[in-house]
Amino acid sequence: MLPTAESLEGQAVPQVTFKARVDNVWRDLSTDELFKGKTVVAFSLPGAYTPTCSSTHLPRFNELAPVFRDNGIDDILCFSVNDAFVMNEWKQGQEADDIHFVPDGNGDFARGMGMLVDKRSLGFGMRSWRYSMLVRDGIIEKVFIEDEGDDDDDPFKVSDADTMLRHINPEARAPEPIVMFSRPGCPFCARAKAALKERRLRYTDISQDQKINTSVLRAVSGRMTWPQVFIGGRLIGGADELDAHLAGA
Repeated sequence: MLPTAESLEGQAVPQVTFKARVDNVWRDLSTDELFKGKTVVAFSLPGAYTPTCSSTHLPRFNELAPVFRDNGIDDILCFSVNDAFVMNEWKQGQEADDIHFVPDGNGDFARGMGMLVDKRSLGFGMRSWRYSMLVRDGIIEKVFIEDEGDDDDDPFKVSDADTMLRHINPEARAPEPIVMFSRPGCPFCARAKAALKERRLRYTDISQDQKINTSVLRAVSGRMTWPQVFIGGRLIGGADELDAHLAGA
């Protein structure tokens, strides 16, 4: 049986030593190093590369990382009962540089939280239940735990990034998704990317290197010049139009 939020809030996080792999060297990482003297958002999930974890749970925390930091969060931690090699490869594949991946390979942290669950029916062994929490100086202030009684084997309704952000600041504004169609060596593309980076705006770059040719660009945007930028599903246009849009934002 999982713990309740009420039983965890106000308690210290478990004291655990994690076996991390940094620059191809083993390194012990302590709970205090992760939490002490910091305001941290942490989320735990059943496994690296699994569908909900890879498509929704982790990516949204990564997308909202700048907003969390603007609202007083020092670090965002992702826990999973996976080894350091798996977690490092997953982080690289997800391009999640703003998330600190913590390998709870033996499940010690999940066990200390009361969140270690039996997933042997799926061939997973023992894994962490899905939850998120706000931790200040090692003390759990708020925790969102997925409902164990849900009909879904892996419910995902309350431990998401948006729920946590609303708890921290109901007025916080999540950025709209940005996609740029670009071409290698294009100076206008480089200018558009620099404008977005200057404002710390995340974007997905769909490059001509990915077999996106002018015909595809025209089919998507109705235009034939590079780059073409979409924000929130709306076509903004090229570098000049992006500058004008950002100036008025």
